[in-house]
Amino acid sequence: MKIKIQKINEEAIIPFYAHKGDAGMDIFSIEEKIIKPKERVLISTGLKFEIPIGYEMQIRPKSGLALNYGITVLNTPGTIDAGYRGELKVILFNSSREDYLVSKGTKVAQAIIAKVEEAEIEEVEDICESSRGDGGFGSTGLVK
Repeated sequence: MKIKIQKINEEAIIPFYAHKGDAGMDIFSIEEKIIKPKERVLISTGLKFEIPIGYEMQIRPKSGLALNYGITVLNTPGTIDAGYRGELKVILFNSSREDYLVSKGTKVAQAIIAKVEEAEIEEVEDICESSRGDGGFGSTGLVK
């Protein structure tokens, strides 16, 4: 599969897979920004993408940023639809108690290309029962 990428900023870094077989390709910042504790910011990548119909690009956190600095992608996973042609921007959130500096050229997220199906919606009067029923929000408990 081919993904077309347009640089709209000369400092933009084309995403790449760090290792053969990785699911996610690294996404980089083109700006320097401080994220204060409990603050969310929008980070520019300087890139536009052309995702084929039938696919989406999911934007997910980097595990190292999450574990070591408390930085995560706020709307995980963020979805870039096939029809979107604007700049990819990443919403980062600082869950820690310390400022975090996003530097130009640093990894801020990872992107995964995923196949999607368009559902056929059918309105009905009733839906069938299941063993779970309407149980949710922790209804199965936390231990075995």
